[in-house]
Amino acid sequence: MENASRRRVLVVANRTAATPDLLEEVQRVARERPTEFVLLIPDASGGSGDWTLELAVPLIERAAGGPVTGLAAEGEEPLEAIRRTVEAQDIDEIVISTLPRRVSAWLRRDLPHQVERLGLPVSVVTPDRERSGVPATPAG
Repeated sequence: MENASRRRVLVVANRTAATPDLLEEVQRVARERPTEFVLLIPDASGGSGDWTLELAVPLIERAAGGPVTGLAAEGEEPLEAIRRTVEAQDIDEIVISTLPRRVSAWLRRDLPHQVERLGLPVSVVTPDRERSGVPATPAG
């Protein structure tokens, strides 16, 4: 069955949803094996999720070589939006795209390490070419 080898990758981004580095990462992941992408825009302030989706989804679809599901979680904290999406969408991996370390609220709040507690592989992409895999910590 083709779907058995297909993975689902959750891309979490807000202001960086259409950056070249994220698009390169989507291309790289899509080349590895058949992949479905879900783009989540968590926006706790309830401001720009819809227009960010309108801009980013076509660009990510082009990079992915196929359709991308876009979700806006307006008024919801990023960690809770990610947790809810992982539970509802049968996600295999998570890519967090964020601003550079010096200005990223997500990195200041240690979002990648909080997300890795969901038990999935997590990687981080920032527009200034800071890329890192977040090592998994033992459960418990």
